[in-house]
Amino acid sequence: MPETLRDAATRIREHAYAPYSGFRVGAALRTDAGTVFTGVNVENVAYPEGTCAEAGAIAAMCAAGERRIAGVFVIADSPDPVAPCGGCRQKIAEFADPGAVVIMATLSGKTRSATVAELLPGAFGPHHLAAR
Repeated sequence: MPETLRDAATRIREHAYAPYSGFRVGAALRTDAGTVFTGVNVENVAYPEGTCAEAGAIAAMCAAGERRIAGVFVIADSPDPVAPCGGCRQKIAEFADPGAVVIMATLSGKTRSATVAELLPGAFGPHHLAAR
């Protein structure tokens, strides 16, 4: 039985590197081909130099030669589901259709779902560059 995105994100979250905040995040995405890629947040003592879990999963997907996200699952130990940051919303929008679903969850089981378009209305895209 294939691993669910929830299972993959929950499992990988344990490998997050968060020695400063203690806030570990796991992300899993499924491609149009059905492959699952995961990522974790990686902190750095120079805070802006860290990376997000979603960005890690997208980088793994690209490194494997895939380019289309069908869905995303993000999990963190928070009282409420945590949405991807603005930069990760743009990264997800680069590889997903506007209707692709992003599920955000807590360890206690709360979830919230939104489409990519709902998370990033008016996303900047390749069509903006066509006016050159």
